[in-house]
Amino acid sequence: MKTYEEKTSTSKRLYARAGKVLPAGVSYGIRDITPHPYYVKSAKGVKLTDVDGNIYTDYWVGHGALILGHSPDAVVEAVGEQLGRGTHYGFSHELEVKLAERLVEMVPSAEMLRYTSSGTEANMYASRLARAYTGRMGMVKIEGGWHGGYDSLHKAVHAPFDASASAGLNPKTTEDTAVIPFNDLDAANEALKGEGQACLIVEPIMGAAGLLAPDPGYLEGLREICDETGTLLIFDEVITGFRLGPSCAQGYYGVNPDITILGKVMGGGFPIGAFCGSEEVFERLDHRKYPDDSERSFHGGTFTGNPISMIAGITTLDILRNGEVYEKIDALGSRMREGLEDIISGSNVDAVITGVGSGFAIHFQKERPRNARDVLKNDKRPALALYEHMIPRGFAYVTPGLPHSFLAEPHTEEDVDEYLTASEEFFSNYKG
Repeated sequence: MKTYEEKTSTSKRLYARAGKVLPAGVSYGIRDITPHPYYVKSAKGVKLTDVDGNIYTDYWVGHGALILGHSPDAVVEAVGEQLGRGTHYGFSHELEVKLAERLVEMVPSAEMLRYTSSGTEANMYASRLARAYTGRMGMVKIEGGWHGGYDSLHKAVHAPFDASASAGLNPKTTEDTAVIPFNDLDAANEALKGEGQACLIVEPIMGAAGLLAPDPGYLEGLREICDETGTLLIFDEVITGFRLGPSCAQGYYGVNPDITILGKVMGGGFPIGAFCGSEEVFERLDHRKYPDDSERSFHGGTFTGNPISMIAGITTLDILRNGEVYEKIDALGSRMREGLEDIISGSNVDAVITGVGSGFAIHFQKERPRNARDVLKNDKRPALALYEHMIPRGFAYVTPGLPHSFLAEPHTEEDVDEYLTASEEFFSNYKG
């Protein structure tokens, strides 16, 4: 088998060019690969073709956003028709109403919503809305929780969880943000004592931390504590929204938040975000009811409600709403997780599998992690070795330090079995 460098010589040259105009040669740090990234030229279904002609089966699927795979025919057709009618209006239009109606129909807690162009923006506006509605300034987030680049939530993202997650953050922007572990109701109860916290924001399943599921009763416990303390419960469903089912994680687990943050899947492959919740909370965005700037929570943006993203979202949700896609991809997810567990049990490598539905993650440690601190036990050496084993064999995913991946509708049982065969080869031969 040719080495990665031998197979990606054109990508290597592109990387040299990129390094002159992009910091680290990439548009997002997590897309960097040593010694250089492979550059994708085209993508269809779950197959990527790079500039050297190599073909990969994609298990990253656009950061988990492409639940229908790359360039699904229905979305491509709908977007193509819309391109002829306009790419961006800057005025109100019917598509923004139609997508909002779909979201209110499908998301259990949604009565009203506003759009953004990304999950980061949705987190920012949702947090501001929670503070405006409650009149409180404090927020509580989860250790290892990822909510985009918004300053007030860009805290305790990575270990040691007590340091800034970025240079340039004003310490004052995070001083009112408390941090607690995932799956710890005692910590939540302690953090929400009193009347200082506007909201508790949590990913129902922790995404970037490695697809960590909530303990039974955890989300219900958070709902109860928030009700008792008058704190708004915010679910960041940028990853889980329409990934776990047509009613998102809140429908899957039967727990309704006060505010839901959405993105990724709902955009059908185009930039989008949204935050939604009850009419009572969202009327604080209404300039007619609250004409005074000091009483109204501001929201806006040039590309909010962009018609291309709207039609892609409508088309995607219309395909997902009957649930058939989830029956297929969840079955593939179970096949993948069970297959990996069988392989690991027959090897000498310490590893456990996490994930729900169509997501799966491999943690190189003895015990199944329940929170981000547990994930620190992950041994990065075999994780990197697995990555270096899989990429030349045509399996694409990101984050070699912690393999977590997603399945999409075009994936097949044969795709999963090929992934398992390559994984078994690794686990059988890895010596540490």
